[in-house]
Amino acid sequence: MKVQDFARRHSVGVYFCLAFGISWIGALLTGRAIFLQAESVELEELAVMGISILAGPLVAGLTMTYLVNGRPGLQDLCARMVKWRVGGRWYATLLIFPILLLVVSLALSAWVSPEMSPTFFAPGIVMGLIAGSVEEVGWMGFAYPIMRLKQSILRISIYLGFVHALWHILPSFLGSYHALGSYWLPYFMGSFAFILALRVLIVWVYANTGSLLLAQLMHASSTGFFAMLIPTDIAPANWVIFYWVYAILLSAAVGVVVARYGRNLRRQPQMAKAM
Repeated sequence: MKVQDFARRHSVGVYFCLAFGISWIGALLTGRAIFLQAESVELEELAVMGISILAGPLVAGLTMTYLVNGRPGLQDLCARMVKWRVGGRWYATLLIFPILLLVVSLALSAWVSPEMSPTFFAPGIVMGLIAGSVEEVGWMGFAYPIMRLKQSILRISIYLGFVHALWHILPSFLGSYHALGSYWLPYFMGSFAFILALRVLIVWVYANTGSLLLAQLMHASSTGFFAMLIPTDIAPANWVIFYWVYAILLSAAVGVVVARYGRNLRRQPQMAKAM
């Protein structure tokens, strides 16, 4: 069987294998030294590790798009990345993340510890834009449209969110285990729940707009405002509290969306009234 035929027949599985393989090999190559360090990790080291990890969804998404759909597939991908006329109210969804982050941070700084107070790290927005624009080429640009052909939108968003969250496990372990110690597992499970809710919200916006650009901006808003507003020097136990509280609030937002839009996460067109 030719490589292209195999890729077309098992396109989603091949994409996941490529995305995980490239990212995890990159994480091991760049994160091994970070993991072995006993002292705190420098931001530059984490940046190098992050770039190598982001290569996975990007390279896998572009490669599989070309193998499965050829040049027209790449053209369609680019068209969805520049689709910006979707209505102003959909751009308002980008505010979900900074609002909830500020609510959680301010509440926990008052009720748990002042160290959880919001901060302001301007480069965080750049970090978010890079992560969102690169990752979503694979997750929403390639994987979701194919997965959508087989299941309901809500179910697919949960499946894709589960895989996306699992994709983070090795980088998270290498980058934060020493800092968190025995708190790493509950910390990661909280981040897992948060990523799952995030993916449902991204799929919801994409399903109603068809704009990969807006999906990228949703991801960028989540990652960027987190990096901008949330301090990094939080005690391990407080990190666990923060992630779980934030994940619960974000999941509540998902519940509101599902209640309003249904399991297909799209508002059904109203039937024209009979004359």
